[in-house]
Amino acid sequence: MSDDPILYTLETAPPAITALSTRDGRVVGHVDARWGTPDGIWVDQAAGQITWTNMGADWNAPDGTIERARLDGSQHEILVGKGQIVTPKQLAVDQPGGHLYWCDREGMRIMRSALDGTAVEVLLKRGDYPQDMPDYSRQCVGIALDLVNRQIYWTQKGSPKGGIGRIFRMPMAMADGADPADRHDIEILADHLPEPIDLHVFPGSGHLYWTDRGAPPDGNSLNMAHIDRRGLFDRKVILRGLDEGIGLAIDKAEKQAFVSDLGGTIRVVDLETGESRVLRQQSATTGVYLVE
Repeated sequence: MSDDPILYTLETAPPAITALSTRDGRVVGHVDARWGTPDGIWVDQAAGQITWTNMGADWNAPDGTIERARLDGSQHEILVGKGQIVTPKQLAVDQPGGHLYWCDREGMRIMRSALDGTAVEVLLKRGDYPQDMPDYSRQCVGIALDLVNRQIYWTQKGSPKGGIGRIFRMPMAMADGADPADRHDIEILADHLPEPIDLHVFPGSGHLYWTDRGAPPDGNSLNMAHIDRRGLFDRKVILRGLDEGIGLAIDKAEKQAFVSDLGGTIRVVDLETGESRVLRQQSATTGVYLVE
């Protein structure tokens, strides 16, 4: 493996996990994801493991999974499956708290489990599967955790190119006895976005970043806004011209973003200037994860 930071990327055709050097885009690792459509990813470098979501083979059926393997692809196992998820999307992790969090798009839910896939819970339910599935406005897609203030941020993308995307926030802890289908602690932070997808939050600087795969001029873009306890403000577009933008990873110094799209382009973006360069061109790519 390279000494440079490594960007782990999820390719969809064929399904694979491809690790890239962030210096020059060289492939430094490759794992066969075997089936379906992988979407969200987390790499536990210390444990030598990759965990990812798989939307499954049929997006109208509950065949989605959470899967895990060693960095070399060995010990591949399904952590969550057997009809528990429809189409899991971006993956977020509270490692100190011992939980995986994800959005279930067609399932219209936010869910979590223990790191080993046990104790699966529904934290938010936006509709009833399958009858409400055609209502795109209910679909939860991107998710990010603010572990300092114990908040969940997520996107509901709305219809394709529909301009009805939204970003929300709620506490990570659900009140005892609360109904996931009737939570009263939800804030809507942004409305009428083109089609927001993946998220990344920096509570220290008060910044929230997201990709958007909606229509131009503000869709197919990388975006940033300031956040605090009052909400989201000073929203701006950092980069336009993505080809169905999906994956997002940002370095710890908050200097560079790595953005993927379904056109297969992996870009490195200077967050101060908005300038970008192509790191690699590959097959359609969903989630990305940076190991520094």
